[in-house]
Amino acid sequence: MPDNNDYPVLINEDGIKIKTDRMEQERLYHCIFEDKVYLFYKDELGLLHCYEVEDPEAVREIAKNPKDIENILKKHAGV
Repeated sequence: MPDNNDYPVLINEDGIKIKTDRMEQERLYHCIFEDKVYLFYKDELGLLHCYEVEDPEAVREIAKNPKDIENILKKHAGV
């Protein structure tokens, strides 16, 4: 997850905060919270989709190499 203040997914003591107005459509965003990866996606209609990845191996790989998140997800999904 990028460290800049423009990234629309933030984690604080209350949990995950999403700034949908900063999200680009058709782009995958993620964060790691409580040993799970959360994925957020704003579709072409502006609807927000949220997915949770619990697989510990996938979470470890994403934490180590977040820039390769799409390939890691495909690998663990068997795609």
